[in-house]
Amino acid sequence: MPRSTRTARRTLCRAVATAVALGAVLLAGCAQHGDEDGRTTVTIGTFGVFGYKQAGLYREYEQLHPGIAIKESVVERNDTYYPQLLTHLAAGSGLADIQAVEVGNIHDVATGQGHRFEDLSRAPGVRRSDWLDWKWAQATTPDGRTIGLGTDIGPLAVCYRKDLFRQAGLPTERAAVGRLWAGDWQKFIDTGKAYMRRAPAGTVFTDSAAGIYNASVHGYAERYYDRRGRPVYRNSPAVTASWGLAVQAARGGLTARLRQFEKPWDQAFANGRFAAVACPPWMLGYIKEKSGDAGRGAWDVAAAPRPANWGGSFITVPKAARHKAAAIALAVWLTAPAQQARLFARQAGVPSTPAAYAMPEVRDARNPYFGDAPVGEIFAAAARGVPTLVFGPMEQQIGTAFTDVGIPQAEQQGKPPAEAWQAAQKEIENAVDE
Repeated sequence: MPRSTRTARRTLCRAVATAVALGAVLLAGCAQHGDEDGRTTVTIGTFGVFGYKQAGLYREYEQLHPGIAIKESVVERNDTYYPQLLTHLAAGSGLADIQAVEVGNIHDVATGQGHRFEDLSRAPGVRRSDWLDWKWAQATTPDGRTIGLGTDIGPLAVCYRKDLFRQAGLPTERAAVGRLWAGDWQKFIDTGKAYMRRAPAGTVFTDSAAGIYNASVHGYAERYYDRRGRPVYRNSPAVTASWGLAVQAARGGLTARLRQFEKPWDQAFANGRFAAVACPPWMLGYIKEKSGDAGRGAWDVAAAPRPANWGGSFITVPKAARHKAAAIALAVWLTAPAQQARLFARQAGVPSTPAAYAMPEVRDARNPYFGDAPVGEIFAAAARGVPTLVFGPMEQQIGTAFTDVGIPQAEQQGKPPAEAWQAAQKEIENAVDE
């Protein structure tokens, strides 16, 4: 699923200005599709790959509803898509009938833009009980309106190389591996230290300290803001504990000192450079692609130390949508448990509707590339334990200040942790108004 953006406030402002200057043609293009062949054309604006088209859901819906045609417009990156969405919301025009929203932006949308969206909790066929409580809460406005229906989520597991674990004298069977670190990310670090004592030549335990930070911090309800909306990133237990784990890994030589989603990281998968990585479901396809045939059967999946969520999205219907009733009906159908289960089978996006976990597409799902791991069972169990995360208006900017500024200074540049911490704080101060 789309990854967290690396934008500070000034970057966002530049992006919005650029979108205005260019006329934000990508989203405008969504709204320019007229009705065709006597059918109502419902437009959908997304970022990345949501999988609806790939799983055949648009085609099936059109067959079930002959009067409906569906047009999807995709922007590859959310850090391009979201500023354009804000621009069109402010203008009240140029919007698709359905707009996707990434989890890192949903708080902003629900609290600052909620009046611009339909309340989908009142839509026919929608039952709050169908969704995980914490997922439903994320898209609910302060006055109780729910403006987004949850699509996928990103419950966390750990992907690991059985061949490298075996050579380092560690267990390889997934249940035994999960027991190594059950309940505590510190145990994950301790396992890394044990790995490094007998590490195969040229390998390290994990990819990056930032990856450990993200895996840990997303398991806490309050991270950068408290429930009253106050910034607490300087001293929250989530940040303090997660920063400490990341620094331990960096200074202990447990990591490959890589930045995730950059080319050297991709190459490290192919070269078998590291033995374990924090792994939300959307990363399974990424690992398969980058590790290639050489990694087939070498990788496996174990439970993470603690439940956490990294990723996920929502679909919304703006009040300015051209075909609101048809859009609402389609949004409800796309996010129903049966459709979410089919998306999991095709795209590995874990459903946010627990009823889907009992469906065979999820319940019986195994991944042959990862040693036939029971991925449906593993990720569904993790999803049930995720806390209701508290989001704030500058969530992504604060998070990326730690992962893209502070931690790399300690990990890659060898700066003292206190100096790296101050660099992250300065970056946050430039982005956040308190």
